[in-house]
Amino acid sequence: MNQDSVEGNWHQIKGKVKEQWGKLTDDDLDVIAGKREQLLGKIQERHGVTKDEAQTQLDDWHQRNPTNFFERY
Repeated sequence: MNQDSVEGNWHQIKGKVKEQWGKLTDDDLDVIAGKREQLLGKIQERHGVTKDEAQTQLDDWHQRNPTNFFERY
């Protein structure tokens, strides 16, 4: 998949990510650009949670918002 397609998919998903983790800024989301590990780190940093808690939150969110986006990129 080309870079334009990856970026397009991220733009679709990042609105839902921001709804869940409102302390993430647009700049944070631009830097994350769909990278799961970077998203986990920013959740930890902005929301003051442990890595395990961030992982649990992301897993729960992923179950409610099924997408294979993170597995592909």
